[in-house]
Amino acid sequence: MAKRSSGITLQQLQYFIEVAAEGSISAAADLLFVAQPTMSAAMRDLETRVGRDLLTRSARGVTLTVDGVEFLGYARQVVEQAELLEQRYLGRPPSRRLLGVSAQHYSFVVDAFVRMVKATDAAEYEFSLRETRTFDIIEDVRTLRSEIGVLFRNDFNRNVLDKLLRDSGLAFHPLFRAEPHIFVSRRNPLAGRERASLDDLADLPRLTFDQGANNSFYFAEEILSTLSSRQEIRVSDRATIFNLMIGLDGYTISTGIISDDLDPEIVAVPLEVDERIEIGWIGRTAIPLTEQAQRYLVEMRAVVAEFGVELIG
Repeated sequence: MAKRSSGITLQQLQYFIEVAAEGSISAAADLLFVAQPTMSAAMRDLETRVGRDLLTRSARGVTLTVDGVEFLGYARQVVEQAELLEQRYLGRPPSRRLLGVSAQHYSFVVDAFVRMVKATDAAEYEFSLRETRTFDIIEDVRTLRSEIGVLFRNDFNRNVLDKLLRDSGLAFHPLFRAEPHIFVSRRNPLAGRERASLDDLADLPRLTFDQGANNSFYFAEEILSTLSSRQEIRVSDRATIFNLMIGLDGYTISTGIISDDLDPEIVAVPLEVDERIEIGWIGRTAIPLTEQAQRYLVEMRAVVAEFGVELIG
């Protein structure tokens, strides 16, 4: 790498953000109406100025290096602040809002996302919400595909998750602790019970979210993942799991927070176990959240508070 130089330009940061988002220098050049050689030269010059390799180039496109991931977080902060200055002093309209969220399968995450989108003051925005596997959530936030991840931890998976997060440059921020509940169809015999026990579940299909190649007990989205079940079905999305609750009288274990608007046919019943579920969000330790990410967290805390759950912090 060439000797470090001075003078990173705002334009270079904007180019770099688009290259990272597209995974391709030529695609970013097309998007910004810039000649491909010009964009390529700008990225080479940027790397020379910072004295580090930010991109790994291949025939299939580009990926971020470890330094590139960290640099991207700071670049986004600088560009966002520059846009705020232009809005304040040059009368520019609000800029295009960007935010990515990756989460386990919780309706309150979706509810908060809906509220955030409705409340945005931007004429243009590009938001993404990925309900996905635990390991993929961590990977999304590590690589800044998403700025925020939402997942659970408890005494069983805490040490494994915390080590993986530390090694990935991430931190877990608790939102609330919840008593475990089972989610079942309104027509399920347990739906009217004040509480359910593990014995009550013995003859019902247990529904869990598939974790793919990383199908370790520590990455399970549900507590009691090591508990054996005579009937078990793994699914990949929330719509399917709800359909199986209705069609097969199956159950899953979660927080007890469920939106009647989003999931009108499903009810939550407290489960008699000595466990607690701690829900939190994860983010990069060295990179402050953007304004849009902070707005999303405000909405998520507001949604949870409406269920009477005590927030942490």
